Amino acid sequence: MAHVAEVEVAKNGAVRVRRVTCAVDCGSVVNPDTVRAQLQSAVIFGITAALYGEITLKDGKVEQTNFDSYQVLRIDEAPAAIDVHLVQNTEAPGGIGEPGTSAIVPAVANAIFAATGKRLRKMPIDTKALARPS
Repeated sequence: MAHVAEVEVAKNGAVRVRRVTCAVDCGSVVNPDTVRAQLQSAVIFGITAALYGEITLKDGKVEQTNFDSYQVLRIDEAPAAIDVHLVQNTEAPGGIGEPGTSAIVPAVANAIFAATGKRLRKMPIDTKALARPS
C-alpha cells in the first residue's frame, strides 16, 4: 500500500487535501470496483483522523461518544480526486480495509512537510503550528 497526497496549506494553517493517489497490491483482485471504493472511503476516513481526529478526556472519560460529537470530513472538504492503482498479480486474494486508512495520515503529513518545511509529530494536525505571519 502506498499513498501520495497533494495538499494546500493556507496562510492561517488550514490544510486542504486536493488529490490522493493510491497503489495497492492485495493479491488477485476479485472485484476491482469494490477495492477502489474501499480505498476511497478509507482515504476519507484517514483524512478525517489527520485533520479532526482529536480524542479528548474529561474526568478520565472520553468526551466523544459517537459520530454526533466527532467531526467527519465533509464532501466539500474531500479531495477532488482519489486515484487508485491496483497491482495485477497471481497471488491469492487478500483483505483490503484498514491499510488504506493508516497509510494516508503519513502521506498527508509528508505533503505538509514538503509544502511548509514543518515536520508534524502528532495528530490531529495543529493548524496554529502551520500558520504563517501576515
